[in-house]
Amino acid sequence: MDDSPPYARIVADIRQRIESGELAPGDRVPSTREITRRWGVAMATATKALGVLRRDGLVRAERGSGTVVEARPGPVPGPGRPRRPAATDGALDPDRIVGAAIAIADREGLAGLSMRRVATDLGAATMALYRHVADKDDLVLRMLDAAMGEWRPPADPPAGWRARLEAAARQLWALFRRHPWLAPAMSMTRPQPLASGLAYSEWTLAALDDSGADRVTAFTAYLTLFNYVRGTAVNLEPEVEAEAQSGMDPDAWMDTQVPSLRAMLADGAFPVFERMLTTPYDFDLDTLFEFGLQRLLDGFAVLLEPPVQTAPGSDVTP
Repeated sequence: MDDSPPYARIVADIRQRIESGELAPGDRVPSTREITRRWGVAMATATKALGVLRRDGLVRAERGSGTVVEARPGPVPGPGRPRRPAATDGALDPDRIVGAAIAIADREGLAGLSMRRVATDLGAATMALYRHVADKDDLVLRMLDAAMGEWRPPADPPAGWRARLEAAARQLWALFRRHPWLAPAMSMTRPQPLASGLAYSEWTLAALDDSGADRVTAFTAYLTLFNYVRGTAVNLEPEVEAEAQSGMDPDAWMDTQVPSLRAMLADGAFPVFERMLTTPYDFDLDTLFEFGLQRLLDGFAVLLEPPVQTAPGSDVTP
């Protein structure tokens, strides 16, 4: 009789299928939902099993695909699954390495990024990468610079500080959406020196400079706007990873939480929250971002646009 815990038996089963070639690199492995159904275990057990497989380097979370078998160095795979030919060092350069690293991070987040993983995707020896980038920290810094370098100022800039700040914020949000790892990799308190990021800063600061605000106010407003966009965007990467691991989108996951939430509200101690819960609500990060952006700019307007002064005794109709 097998006395090992349920998650270990699941890990052993999936591991055997990977090592036998039944599941090849890039193939999807069962999602947490499939595991709970097939093995009759709780969601927490399914999540732990996939976590162990990821820790052991057998699988990875891939954006839009779920959890898939990791590509690993080793014997040549079976018929019809040739290994990628090895790249020579002469075929490598910093741009190619950074491009491969960004592609990995876009699919799996920074948690899935390692020098070995980049080398595997490039078909190169891991040590060959160190001739072009110093280490992983240097690689991530180059990735940040390359991603921010994708920003371009609007071809037809809108007039007025508010419209320009709206454009700057929405473009930055789109960039963070395209690269979910980018926002959490950036620091507000210890900002990384990114040459390509200066173009974005210059364009946004120019909009505030044109508003007539003093330099301290303008720079503080710029930092506040940037941190608002970044702060909202840090939710993107965890959601991509959670969806890949669980096989559930946010709506499906929330459905699994409703019974527990209703049990917490059963004693009537939180009547306002309970009333809110009965109101249909479509949670959407894009909608939340836009709502917050407009309220933030409303506050900037109070600061940057002094109230109209009227002459004493004038008849002003509100």
